[in-house]
Amino acid sequence: MSRINLAALLVLGLLLVMAKQSMQMSLRNPTAEIETSNCKVAFLRLGLVLTSDNNEKALMDSGLFEPDSENPHVDIAGRRFHVRTLNKTPIMCVKTGTHSANVATAVQTLLLKFHISGIIFFGSSGGLDEDMFVPGDVAVPKAVAFTGVWEWKKFRSENKGKLVFGDFNYPENGENLLGTAEHQKIDLFSTSEEPKEVFWLPISSSWYEAAAEELKDLELKKCHSAYGDFLLEKFNASTADSASASVALTSLSNEKIFVLFQGVSNVAGGKSSNSGIKYIASYNAFLAATKFINSIPTPRLACE
Repeated sequence: MSRINLAALLVLGLLLVMAKQSMQMSLRNPTAEIETSNCKVAFLRLGLVLTSDNNEKALMDSGLFEPDSENPHVDIAGRRFHVRTLNKTPIMCVKTGTHSANVATAVQTLLLKFHISGIIFFGSSGGLDEDMFVPGDVAVPKAVAFTGVWEWKKFRSENKGKLVFGDFNYPENGENLLGTAEHQKIDLFSTSEEPKEVFWLPISSSWYEAAAEELKDLELKKCHSAYGDFLLEKFNASTADSASASVALTSLSNEKIFVLFQGVSNVAGGKSSNSGIKYIASYNAFLAATKFINSIPTPRLACE
């Protein structure tokens, strides 16, 4: 009897230690308890990423975004991650806030804390070519870059950058004491390759091709700069925004498939768009993202 009682005490002691450790883990990781006790959150989900209030309003106005009845959201590091379905597709959604650092941090948290099969971003952007895009159009880029990261070259420097300030002198082009600016490459880190410097960040080819094919006949809501000209001429860029490159860089670093949908809210260099046009741009980008989500296979579950 004494041996049996001793064994029981040892087992009980181990259970108490395990329970204590489990509770500590839950306090450190808000998703730990949910992911182990409720397989719904541990599903292999699509990560839906957006940045602004307009994006969020478009999402909510659609009526397609259904919250999970038991675990509607998880709060991590000041952000709320919504556990939802979009037309029955399991989704984990987060509004990142603006600026590159916020976007990258939110996407990295999303990928680290949850079982995400791929990232879908939708938002608004400025068109760089009024002959190609007008407010209300949706762009699906094939590649993106951090064109705001550049090094200033001194006036009459031997190694000149692509952006020559004198080219934009008014009323005539000529030399400018500002010199030139050279766009810098970005360090791309990933789980399977050595870090490398890149300028262009390519969108996942399979999802890009699927999106381009799926959105050919999509009907959208309608509404009737110097640096923009430079980006169009030198890089053949079609749109500009502050979030897409951060989504791309973080997804590539984690080797996750991803695609971007950019609703055009204004033409760069022209007047700023009003709130109505910004909303339409966000709504059309969400509409395009939804049509794409409906066209791809539902992610398989990570647990039963």
